[in-house]
Amino acid sequence: MGKLDGKIAIVAGSSRGIGKAIAKVYAAEGAKVAVVARTETKGKLPGTIGEAAAEINAAGGVAIPVRCDVTVEEDVQAMARQVADQLGPVDIMCNSAAVIFYFPIVETSFKRWDLIFRVNVHGSFLLAQAVLPGMIERGGGNIIQLTSGGAINARKGGNAYGATKAALERYCAGLALEVKEHNIAVNCLDPGPVKSEGAVFSRGESADWAQWVDPMEVGPVALHLATQTADTMTGQVVRRLEYKGG
Repeated sequence: MGKLDGKIAIVAGSSRGIGKAIAKVYAAEGAKVAVVARTETKGKLPGTIGEAAAEINAAGGVAIPVRCDVTVEEDVQAMARQVADQLGPVDIMCNSAAVIFYFPIVETSFKRWDLIFRVNVHGSFLLAQAVLPGMIERGGGNIIQLTSGGAINARKGGNAYGATKAALERYCAGLALEVKEHNIAVNCLDPGPVKSEGAVFSRGESADWAQWVDPMEVGPVALHLATQTADTMTGQVVRRLEYKGG
């Protein structure tokens, strides 16, 4: 018996990296998973939603690929309907979709600033709006938002990214209060430094990776959060580097 048997999970931003690892762990624990991202075809980075879903299915899990731009309300609503039609009512929504860049504020165009907030913050809002009505109707659910140490630790050039993650942590704390009465848990997960495809692309394979972990090491923390209720844990930020198991 898996810890998520019978559950339906959306993992946004799961064509590669941390999101893909979380999708694989959820599927291995019995959840039917929607692999959600914009990536239908290969680009600069490896991985597509089709490839990620196929990998999960080949391992004995159940997954479907669903293309979605989390900044477009119509896309997000259509994605949620497709998942409900093909897999069933959504129990878990984990959002790993994000963009990251490091530029000083004086070198950051408004277009770039607007983009990072639309993906990292507005996307989380739209995803929650798409799944919450069903969760409220059924009396339970789980929302997990990936965050970053950048939310609390300033980094030169990381002002825009850190601001989005700080906003997400505050937003999730407030959302947790709003939906607690419906037994919906809302928590944030800070994975710490992870050697994802995106990190390798930006830092280079020859960088010092000594303190960085494989994306699959985030899986146990994401699984723990997916099993919580509003009574056991909600409105919290769980940082992988401090996680002791559970």
